[in-house]
Amino acid sequence: MPGMGIRAPARSVAEHTVVIDGNEAAARIAHRLSEVIAIYPITPSSPMGELADQWSAAGRTNLWGTVPRVIEMQSEGGAAGALHGALLGGALATTFTASQGLVLMLPNMYKIAGELTPFVMHVAARTIATHALSIFGDHSDVMGARQTGFAMLCASSVQEAHDLALVAHATTMQTRVPFLHFFDGFRTSHEIHEIEPLDDDDLRALVDEALVRAHRERALTPERPTLRGSAQNPDVFFQAREAGSPFHAAVPDAVQTAMDRLAARTGRPMHLFGYAGHPEAERVLVLMGSGAGAAEEAVQTLVARGERVGLVTVRLYRPFSAEAFVAALPASVRGIGVLDRTKEPGAPGEPLYLDVVAALDQEMQTGRARFDQGMPRIIGGRYGLSSKEFTPAMAKAVLEELDAAEPTRGFTVGITDDVSRSSLPVDPGFDTEDQETVRAVFFGLGSDGTVSANKNSIKIIGERTGLHAQGYFVYDSKKAGAVTVSHLRFGPRPIRSTYLIQRAGFVACHSFDRLLRTDVLSLAEPGATFLLNSPYAPDQVWDHLPSEVQEQIIEKALRLHVVDAYVIAESSGLGTRINTVMQTCFFALTDVMPIADAVDAIKDAIVKTYGSRGETVLARNFAAVDAALDGLHEVAVPRHVTAKWARPAAVPAEAPGFVQRVTAAMLEGRGDLLPVSAMPPDGAFPTDTARWERRSIAREIPIWDPSICIDCAKCALVCPHAALRMKVFEPAAVADAPEGFASKEWKDREHPGRRMTIQVLPDDCTGCAVCVDVCPAHSKSDVKHKAIDMRPKEEHLDAERDRWDFFRTIADPPRTAVRADTVKGSQQLRPLFEFSGACAGCGETPYLKLLSQLFGDRLLVANATGCSSIYGGNLPTTPWAVDDTGRGPAWANSLFEDNAEFGLGLRLAADARRELALTLLGALRDEVGADLADALIAGAVARDDAAIETQRERVEELRAGLLDRSDPNARDLVSVAGALVPE
Repeated sequence: MPGMGIRAPARSVAEHTVVIDGNEAAARIAHRLSEVIAIYPITPSSPMGELADQWSAAGRTNLWGTVPRVIEMQSEGGAAGALHGALLGGALATTFTASQGLVLMLPNMYKIAGELTPFVMHVAARTIATHALSIFGDHSDVMGARQTGFAMLCASSVQEAHDLALVAHATTMQTRVPFLHFFDGFRTSHEIHEIEPLDDDDLRALVDEALVRAHRERALTPERPTLRGSAQNPDVFFQAREAGSPFHAAVPDAVQTAMDRLAARTGRPMHLFGYAGHPEAERVLVLMGSGAGAAEEAVQTLVARGERVGLVTVRLYRPFSAEAFVAALPASVRGIGVLDRTKEPGAPGEPLYLDVVAALDQEMQTGRARFDQGMPRIIGGRYGLSSKEFTPAMAKAVLEELDAAEPTRGFTVGITDDVSRSSLPVDPGFDTEDQETVRAVFFGLGSDGTVSANKNSIKIIGERTGLHAQGYFVYDSKKAGAVTVSHLRFGPRPIRSTYLIQRAGFVACHSFDRLLRTDVLSLAEPGATFLLNSPYAPDQVWDHLPSEVQEQIIEKALRLHVVDAYVIAESSGLGTRINTVMQTCFFALTDVMPIADAVDAIKDAIVKTYGSRGETVLARNFAAVDAALDGLHEVAVPRHVTAKWARPAAVPAEAPGFVQRVTAAMLEGRGDLLPVSAMPPDGAFPTDTARWERRSIAREIPIWDPSICIDCAKCALVCPHAALRMKVFEPAAVADAPEGFASKEWKDREHPGRRMTIQVLPDDCTGCAVCVDVCPAHSKSDVKHKAIDMRPKEEHLDAERDRWDFFRTIADPPRTAVRADTVKGSQQLRPLFEFSGACAGCGETPYLKLLSQLFGDRLLVANATGCSSIYGGNLPTTPWAVDDTGRGPAWANSLFEDNAEFGLGLRLAADARRELALTLLGALRDEVGADLADALIAGAVARDDAAIETQRERVEELRAGLLDRSDPNARDLVSVAGALVPE
């Protein structure tokens, strides 16, 4: 295939350049400077602990020639306790954490800091769970630690995560003040970038051995006994607390000294507060973390246009050096915009903003600060919560707001706030990207290897071409069929674009069905190359594209290339792992390096990645690489749109209003555009929404053969996603069934004459084939044929959709009419947990589905954070459903660590409501009626379905009788009457 001609010019390659992510960048330093590493995994910091454990297991030593002891504790609190003990025992120790994990360490952090113990913890900063869980990045966790007494050092890039890790470890030894070294979760922790690594000599040059020995000599030992952790009275506590102040006061100078010493060795200068921009800037932004990359791009572009703007990047946040901060500002500044990546409800401003105001006021009052126009105007606001995008255009919006006559204070940027009216308008056309930087975007599925292949591609480009390279990966939280979007940049100059690609010269879609649900070509710039994994031949694929896709290809003059990667992968023995096929096609089309060299590099990467799995695995991957180029074809693009059909709506027209307005936008990838008013302020979202999504991710679906079925119902029982259902019914129920709708006689002595059917919902099946594995019924003439067999979805899709639509019209039996304590009986009941995002073939969800069939209409779920919170409570949709009466499981999630206590609290609350209801019922016995009251009291302990249904009828009768009563007791009883139905 001819190349695209976009090979970027090479740069000189540093002697020792490696391509790694931010987690590894920090862990490489931490492992070499530690003796004890106590960990407890939490996203997105987990890879740091995993790498440390892996290195120690392989015998990799620290700077002193010993292998660090890595120990995983039972919780983050346990890890902090172990670290506290190790530190007082004279060991060099570290840990890695984030979010609630950091919060759980706070009690020990106060102790460690108060005892002036050298220590560094590395944090991939992540959102604290509030109204909802979020695994993504902002500064809400680290801001909660700013009172502990830890110094706080912030890295804004992968290289800085590496360098500042060393600065922290070196400075903590000198000052005895513990350090919290942090960088943005995912945006920096998982960003892949080329860096110049520090060697052992660099570490030895900064870490003073005499200070290390001094730390060891302070260890608790019976040879020199001391007492730590005393209980103090008011007579001395205050004084003792203030005695540590000189140690903290010395931190800023010590950090800057360490930075200067490192710069002398590496040529990478750093300051406590870094300045970039016009030397006589009038408007200046202040922020810390990865947002500095986007802000610096904005400032550089505006300066080139003649604007006097600048940026201060905060590296040492605690202790906050007012003197160093003011020194970083140009004297010409008249307006400062401070950006915080956290929200503190009720505060007059967020933490960094308040520090800036206090620092400027302090320095102005003492006369150490002088500005040409007096005290600058200062405004503060929020950006980037939970990894929300922050772009150069948003930085520009804040700079523009500083010129407003009455600028917005407490602003937000990056969202549309139509409730509090705090958001700033953003210019979507503002572009700062280097035009020589190649930008490529890949849409894949979580199980197809796309991300792994792109990580290898970035390393190949960064290490073999002399180009600067960057990779960032966006993950959908679903487990099965999760969407991944890989953003790759490479070019001749350093890349500081810490935001998602907005205009790509190369777009790849690794799943054809993704075209039906996502506007993948919205990111393609005119003339871009579009690579599509297509099950259709080059001369047929055009007719299968939606009209919107055809229109974009024509209007943007895109070059369309297709490859049937699944066929190549399967024929090579790789199943659905298409990553090496698509990776080879990417190198062939981008011409970033000669294709022969690229193939050699890909095969080398395959050996590194899969070498331990044996020669067979390597041979299969090599075969896929070799076959990829033969399977790659360019498609002749017609001049006009020919498609007669458009991309289907994200949800059906009959979906509820909230689903139409909010859920659909998230499903279509437009969640960023939803305004504040669209969100429930308390985080309470409706259930029963997964049924509207219909992801259609399976390549094969189960097809039922009634002629050999033995009515065991095992296939429906084990289906992890409730996509295979069974119903039993009278023959008249299928009188109007569509053609091909199959049923058979139901073998039941007590109810003869009825029929049954097994039906798949093709758009919600994940193709796991668990139903086939468990089916015991084989054909006598063909042993490979079972009552359930997997068949290609496309051949059966339309017919099975029609059959499902009819199947759901068949009435479900009353709960009292079946024996729910049998497999056959339970599978006649409607699941109230359906179509989850769990991994295909999940072993957990069949139990939840069965639980919902048995007790779903009175089920209260106390969920523990983990897989169950992602497949059970992850937006946009939830699998917890409701029955025809609107009843269904009520679900709530607290934290990972307190699940049992949380569930106990729910149980105690239910008991308290029932006790109150019984008490009020006793007080109103005469008004309610003795017979009804006695029946309600007796029914409050009902257990079987018939008795519970009768109790519900009594409760409704009670409510109806009390509804118009003004008596406070009557109103109270109405409010808690539902508690009389057992939960």
